Amino acid sequence: MPIRMRFTTWRPLATAAIAVLMAALLTPAAAHAAGSTPRESRPVYSYANAIREAVWVDTGLDGDRDGRHDRVAVDIVRPREPAQQGRKIPVIMDASPYYSCCGRGNESQLKTYDAQGHVVQMPLFYDNYFVPRGYAFVGVDLAGTNRSDGCVDVGGRSDIQSAKAVVDWLNGRAKAYTTRTGATTARASWTNGRTGMIGKSWDGTIANGVAATGVKGLKTVVPISAISSWYDYYFAQGAPLYDSGPDWLSDYVDSPDARARCAAVQQRIVDGAPRTGDWTPFWTERDYVKDASRVRASVFLTHGMQDLNVRTKHFGQWWDALAKNGVERKIWLSQTGHVDPFDFRRGAWVDTLHRWFDHELLGYDNGIDREPMADIERHPDQWITSTVWPPRGTTATTLRPDRGTQAGVGTLGLTKGHGSETFTDNPQLSETDWAARIATSTPEKAGFLTGPLTHDLRLSGSSKVTVTATPTTRTAHLSAVLVDIGPDTIRDYADGGEGITTGTDRSCWGASTTGDSACFKNTAAKKTTVDYTVFSRGWADLGNHASLHKGVPLTPGKAYTITLNLAATDHVVPAGHRLALIIAGTDKDLIDPPTDQPTLTVTLTHTRAQVPIVGGTQAFTHATTNTGTAPKATPLKGVRAPNTTHRIPTP
Repeated sequence: MPIRMRFTTWRPLATAAIAVLMAALLTPAAAHAAGSTPRESRPVYSYANAIREAVWVDTGLDGDRDGRHDRVAVDIVRPREPAQQGRKIPVIMDASPYYSCCGRGNESQLKTYDAQGHVVQMPLFYDNYFVPRGYAFVGVDLAGTNRSDGCVDVGGRSDIQSAKAVVDWLNGRAKAYTTRTGATTARASWTNGRTGMIGKSWDGTIANGVAATGVKGLKTVVPISAISSWYDYYFAQGAPLYDSGPDWLSDYVDSPDARARCAAVQQRIVDGAPRTGDWTPFWTERDYVKDASRVRASVFLTHGMQDLNVRTKHFGQWWDALAKNGVERKIWLSQTGHVDPFDFRRGAWVDTLHRWFDHELLGYDNGIDREPMADIERHPDQWITSTVWPPRGTTATTLRPDRGTQAGVGTLGLTKGHGSETFTDNPQLSETDWAARIATSTPEKAGFLTGPLTHDLRLSGSSKVTVTATPTTRTAHLSAVLVDIGPDTIRDYADGGEGITTGTDRSCWGASTTGDSACFKNTAAKKTTVDYTVFSRGWADLGNHASLHKGVPLTPGKAYTITLNLAATDHVVPAGHRLALIIAGTDKDLIDPPTDQPTLTVTLTHTRAQVPIVGGTQAFTHATTNTGTAPKATPLKGVRAPNTTHRIPTP
């Protein structure tokens, strides 16, 4: 799609009369009256003169058990002119736990306030850009954070109700007050109730959760690198992903006074989320995928395909569930890690987001609903589109590992394998160590490769790897990764910037005031040259072979079959490269090791990978026909293993 760069500098219009005239020309009614001509909102309203106010919305809950309903703080920036004209406007909302503890965006911006308690700086560019275009921007402090009552419960009822109650208030279904403890009510008479939620990480997670309630008035959500099920943030089929649980996370974002009053909630989090990896009612409450059928809002999601914080399983399972229920959808997939599109494709992102909100909240016929569904970053700053995603013709194709001429180095093809491979879990090694010696016999992994491809092979969607393994111990963890073996230049997702570098110069995206600048540091792709790329991963505790919800001790010497769910992706293995599957134990820094250090024997006859190939079996056959022999084994260069210790869904 065309990219219209908007490095906007606000200049007040000469007279109020001109502003009123332009506003009249740009109302949704006027746009529809003009016929099929695409229209867009313009920056015709004064940002400097915008109304800045705060209300406290009654959530109907008493999470801190103080005998009164919790109220969440809602900071509002909205153009003054529509209110003077008696015209109602839509809302863009970001509900976040980070407005006072940690900040938002690449520059970790916090909310700041004047002496009257009205917001001066609203983090990010949303208010600067959209308020002059006739939108209100609303920043909600989740319960237990910043200026809100209640307690953080990490994606549970309190978190979601914090934001849902605000949508209800915007639509006249909930109460709000002008102060945190007072009795004077506030009405949202200035809005038409049409609300779009946006946010990265935990913020985007809240947008997913609120959408899954089916609340009326929420017209669209834009989740960026967002969680769809909190169990999958902390565990992968029973295997622990992090050594810090949700209680640590709630304490991290709690306001100081919330820490004092929320000890009981904190204990319930500890009790509800044991490190066993078992599924408990705590996780059911925080699973939004199961409620995807209730989603009324459209969804425009974006995710980094190398996000090892909020891994791509989250968008994959959410996307698939939404598709089953016919939800209007759009998707961007980048090569980055946990990065906002404002920082990897800024001009196109602002332009696309503007058109999306214009279409979804103002009702403008600007054609965005008829454009390709997916934008995918194939190389740093090089994007392709897909009419639908995954592309038509994508089929789950069964690939089978087989033994090769040396132990632990086998083949990957369509014919059922034979024999077995054995490896010993080494918690000191990771997927990068395995991939670097993919064609070498090493004791900690089993690798299976195609020959060099004769044609490009595109994988698009989520894979599954079914493994039959016999352990020597009562506990064992498994990892399965898909690797593109061949030279490439990619975003350095394991670097601290997760694929971007931040400069010192700035570009401006909207209107500024003394206390709230619309100018942000520019970024660029951080690239690295590699000989292989790990592009999809999955992990599991073999003790969860019979149930996703509960693990059991293993019997040494007994064979177990388990299916690992790999993260969603969209990747092309080019002609000349090889596609590889690696099966191993602990993936260092990505899952915790088991109690024991098992040796596992994988029965290849009963092991297979179901891989979403565009063109299916025919495409795989076409790409692997008359392949050459593999080059001699040499160590390969990839990105270093990312350090994910204490990763949290942060800015």
